[in-house]
Amino acid sequence: MYQISYAENLIDNPSECRDRERRALEHAIGLLEKAQAAGVRSPAAAEALSFVSTLWRALVEDLVAPENDLPDVLRADLVSVGVWILKEVDLIRIGRSESFLGLIEVCAIIRDGLK
Repeated sequence: MYQISYAENLIDNPSECRDRERRALEHAIGLLEKAQAAGVRSPAAAEALSFVSTLWRALVEDLVAPENDLPDVLRADLVSVGVWILKEVDLIRIGRSESFLGLIEVCAIIRDGLK
């Protein structure tokens, strides 16, 4: 079975790829907002943290791939953001943080950059 790589898809449909990334970040933000309202030990929090972790692991994996043709400085900056987000997710999971606001704000900044 042939799968089109992300890089190949980006060449053919760059605006579609950015739109898909933007929608994924919007979904993450919505889940994080629900989690903030429900509390860090709620099912909503578990769902949000799982989704955000999966999303950012995939984004970082794409960013470090040799096929990614974003400028090196931008890639490095986005990888740093991704690492920070993954650390924040872990801090919430282990009870060392109880706020989703930083995650919400950073995801919103990245989402807005994709418009």
